[in-house]
Amino acid sequence: MKALQFSEYGPVSVLEVADVPEPHAGPGHIRVAVRATGITPADWYLRSGRLRDMMPVHLPHVLGVDAAGVVDEVGTGVSGVRPGDAVFGIVDLAKHGGANAEYAVLATWALKPDALSWEQAGGAAGNVETATRVLDRLKVGTGTTLLIEGAAGGVGTVAIQLAAARGATVIGTAGPHNHEFVAGLGATPTTYGPGLGERVTALAPDGVDVVLDCAGSGSLPDLVGLAGSPDRVVSIADPEAAKYGVHLSRSAGPGADPAAVHGLAEAAALAQQGRFTVPVAATFTIENATAAHELSETGHARGKIVLTL
Repeated sequence: MKALQFSEYGPVSVLEVADVPEPHAGPGHIRVAVRATGITPADWYLRSGRLRDMMPVHLPHVLGVDAAGVVDEVGTGVSGVRPGDAVFGIVDLAKHGGANAEYAVLATWALKPDALSWEQAGGAAGNVETATRVLDRLKVGTGTTLLIEGAAGGVGTVAIQLAAARGATVIGTAGPHNHEFVAGLGATPTTYGPGLGERVTALAPDGVDVVLDCAGSGSLPDLVGLAGSPDRVVSIADPEAAKYGVHLSRSAGPGADPAAVHGLAEAAALAQQGRFTVPVAATFTIENATAAHELSETGHARGKIVLTL
């Protein structure tokens, strides 16, 4: 099958679409013929070598953590899904390789709602799992005031909607050109950067309860100040988080993290109710994946970047 991989760390030029052996569904897993698959910042962090000490990978490495497609193999012990079903979900990189390929083995999945296109579903699962994991840790629910730093990106756009569905009040930082976009997803927008504390205090005079940092832009001291304590802040993007006493959230793996199970089901149900969508920043063919990585590296993609097959 065709798959997007790299055989050495480096710039986008190390990416290649190669012929690799097809994976197959083992016990508890399913295989899909991929229609669309997501690109995340973690993909180019891995490719560049930025995470080689924290998350070493076996080379060559097939990229991608989430995909949507049509089930064509069902492993033993799996129920509730059969060949021909449309699903979206997350791979187990360690066992079956990445999702940026013609076929992917999913470790966690949900039926694809009709309300989501292939492109939206293909880019949904990783961000849903990440957002759900953090919202669970921060105990976001009815009456919570949540600040999201970097609200217009892939995880931020999903977290706004999932938090709002839980009954939370959401404030989201974004560039001025993205304020209307962020508001449309259910958050009160404000601008990031100097003066953030004053702007947020004006919007939430009683303060914010918890903070999700999706940006990793060096704003953690301000975010901790707004929350009142570092244990009320979670970052998914700042490798210096521990320096400020902030938890840096990384997935425990789709088979171990319950967020990957209940989060996908909840997002699918909300989508069917018209209360959840996946903003897609851009779509590329797998053959043009270098352009997708270049866009991701800008840090300014509004929503999810998706590859189609």
